[in-house]
Amino acid sequence: EYCSADIKKKALTLLDGNTENVQMVLESLINDGYIDDMRYCSAYARDKSSISGWGTAKIRYMLSGKGMPEEIIRNALAEIDEEKAGNRLEKLLMTRNAAMKDDPLKKQKLIRYALGRGYTYDAVIAAIDKIRRNNTNL
Repeated sequence: EYCSADIKKKALTLLDGNTENVQMVLESLINDGYIDDMRYCSAYARDKSSISGWGTAKIRYMLSGKGMPEEIIRNALAEIDEEKAGNRLEKLLMTRNAAMKDDPLKKQKLIRYALGRGYTYDAVIAAIDKIRRNNTNL
């Protein structure tokens, strides 16, 4: 699966920068249904959330970096199951927590880790509080 920006970049190099031909090829692929930015964004968001364990902030950033329109990004992110994403975040934090044993800066490091994975601060704090209620080692 490719988005229109990826194909445009690839076509520019293959067609020696001829923008008219690139636009013609791109329009043909879109009209024939080979390229669909909404389909691409939905698949990207689903895969990065479920397989890579990314949060919505990181997914949004990466899709906007590819030049995807905000409305398409918003629709793709709406398809992510929030409950499953929360469970993945908790699992990531519990695994990371177990690896840090007696580190005095454990909570700060867990927050930084989860923010780097693209989760929102509120979601991270909620997950850490839930883990803390269930496990006194945090």
